[in-house]
Amino acid sequence: MTVNVSSIGLKGLEGYRVQVQVRISPGKESMVIVGLLDASVQESRERVPLG
Repeated sequence: MTVNVSSIGLKGLEGYRVQVQVRISPGKESMVIVGLLDASVQESRERVPLG
């Protein structure tokens, strides 16, 4: 099942729209982050618990 979610990102005091796509499927828990990532986003995988 794939779900699209609209959210807001912040850069300073400016906000901008972010489209997030989430796919939920049976099997082993995992998380893949794609797109233009800075270091804090890449490191977020370590901070988000799976299961």
